[in-house]
Amino acid sequence: MAWVLIVIAGLLEVAWSIGMKFTEGFTRLWPSVFTGAGIVASMLLLSYAAKSLPIGTAYGVWVGIGAAGAAIVGMLALGEPATVSRVFFIVLLLVAIIGLKATSGH
Repeated sequence: MAWVLIVIAGLLEVAWSIGMKFTEGFTRLWPSVFTGAGIVASMLLLSYAAKSLPIGTAYGVWVGIGAAGAAIVGMLALGEPATVSRVFFIVLLLVAIIGLKATSGH
């Protein structure tokens, strides 16, 4: 169950990090509300997952999903550059996430 929570928390991290782009420095009400709710929910799920997973693994997977996901969404939906080097390093992040899961002992 902890792994499900950490994946959901990571996906919420993608959502709130992309959401920050639309808050315009937290000056727009509804994007700011949704982004803030995403931050809180993501961190709560991370904290629940960390009860049974090593914190280094839980945090690393959470950050990795968030970073890779935000970069992918940025490239696919926000017109950010999709260079070979960016895609290569996103793949490395995904390999690291899989490695952390595989070596966590859970």
